[in-house]
Amino acid sequence: MMNKIEKIYNKSDSASQYAENYIQYIGEVFSKISTAEIELFAKTLLNARDRASSIYFIGNGGSATTASHFANDIGIGTKSSDKPFRVISLCDNNSVITAIANDYGYEDIFLRQLEILLNEQDVVVAISASGNSENLLRAINFAKNKGAITVGLTSFSGGKLKKEVDILVHIPAQEGEYGPAEDGHMMLDHLISSYLYHYLKK
Repeated sequence: MMNKIEKIYNKSDSASQYAENYIQYIGEVFSKISTAEIELFAKTLLNARDRASSIYFIGNGGSATTASHFANDIGIGTKSSDKPFRVISLCDNNSVITAIANDYGYEDIFLRQLEILLNEQDVVVAISASGNSENLLRAINFAKNKGAITVGLTSFSGGKLKKEVDILVHIPAQEGEYGPAEDGHMMLDHLISSYLYHYLKK
């Protein structure tokens, strides 16, 4: 069964028409995102800042770069150096990731880092379109048992991650639509970091 993106391509006879249809569909997907979920996510980040807790972002593939982008935009882009967001992407140290993957298995690349770094009341944000990545699920399970607050940024059906996290922000793209799913996650990055920047300027 074709998803919406495949249908859009099949009915487009040029790149410009495909672009027009794609952009229109992205708008439809974005319009269905829960603003209540976004508000809860933003409050979770602000509360972590207030109590000087750390915020960890994790993800695979494109979601790993989104995790890095989130860490940059919230940690640096909000310009809150007097009372900073203590935000870290666990996707960025290749030596650590490859050592853990080699010695313990790829499924533990985030879990083993959290075992060293995570404190109670820290926040762990897992980014995944499918919601079924084993290394994310293991990290989230560990974080919950440690007393951390867990957040999932998902898409498609939400997968297993949807049921495991304390807070969910879901991008309602269809199964296999990685473009719209990851577009949604990056939009959340810019929306959230922009909101936090302006909120803290008051």
